Amino acid sequence: MVEDSSTQRITRLTPLRDVLALIDERVGAVAPQKLDLAQALGATLAEDVVARQLPPHPVALRDGYGVDAAALADAGPYMPVPLPPAARRIDVGDALPSGCDAVLPVDAVTIRGGRIEAVAALAPGEGVLPAGDDATPRRALRRAGEQLRALDIAVMAAAGIETVTVRSPRVGVVRGSATGTRIVDAAREMLIRAVVEAGGVPFGKALILAASLEDEQPDLVIAIGGTGSGRRDDSVRTLAQHGVVEAHGIAVSPGETGAFGFVGARPVLLVPGRLDAALAIWLLLGRHLVAKLAGGRVEDMPVMTALKRKVTSAIGLTEVMPVICIDGMAEPLGSGYLSFESLARSDGWIVVPADSEGFAAGTPIAVRRWP
Repeated sequence: MVEDSSTQRITRLTPLRDVLALIDERVGAVAPQKLDLAQALGATLAEDVVARQLPPHPVALRDGYGVDAAALADAGPYMPVPLPPAARRIDVGDALPSGCDAVLPVDAVTIRGGRIEAVAALAPGEGVLPAGDDATPRRALRRAGEQLRALDIAVMAAAGIETVTVRSPRVGVVRGSATGTRIVDAAREMLIRAVVEAGGVPFGKALILAASLEDEQPDLVIAIGGTGSGRRDDSVRTLAQHGVVEAHGIAVSPGETGAFGFVGARPVLLVPGRLDAALAIWLLLGRHLVAKLAGGRVEDMPVMTALKRKVTSAIGLTEVMPVICIDGMAEPLGSGYLSFESLARSDGWIVVPADSEGFAAGTPIAVRRWP
């Protein structure tokens, strides 16, 4: 039998750490740009965000009367203390009157014969927001390299900040070949949403890898499908025709047929056309790429819990496993091929490093959330 020389073949599995090291070495941050604050949700800051001193002077944190707390030290229900004639009502956010260091709440006063009396004592500073307690130029609200959350947008808008300087990598998420499938299209939609969550901007009109590689505008191209040795698999050859394939076959599970390379200085990530494999390659490589281009970092906030049962893994493979969390323990739902059911039922995922054969039952493990 004559061997088909046109078939894509994997000669070795490149360790995940080697691909990550290559990304760290050769992928740099994109140019910064100014954005209106309202458009910057999810973007990665290129500069620290610093507000002016807020409030610029002490203000009321509650409705009531501006007072000198020391003058009311003996006030109580049976010994009311009259407020000075100049005492006046102030509302939340109003500047504290001169000579006052506290705000007496409305329910701590009585009015008798036109005279306002305090019926409770209070400490200096009660009901007051000191100058600079909301924000100060000495401390950044958020640092360069951090993604902007909805909370950050609200805080900055309240502080009067209108624009921010960010990095938003443009990412083309395309099919590996002209022939799409339901699974490839589902994986593409999933990765588009994941790119946005990671701080990237889905970009480009091209839907196919070859056309996307000829478009110089995307900062990163991610193609789904065509990475194996099937008769219609040709995405790795397509990348080789346009640039350089640095790795075809990556020591991860699922996702062994993934590939990575460059067209010029632009990184290209090829993910398998299986939903589970596309997800694993994204988690282990794709979001790291987007973070590097954005000048940030992958921000996992895993929850530590204990394994309900033992898991095993092959030495040399970095493995992604879905888990379901029940009664404070994480139970693995599969390995190798991850079925639709195991993915849908799971609460998150764990990773078994390449140098590990697995974990014993009861081992503390970091559970990360899915994109």
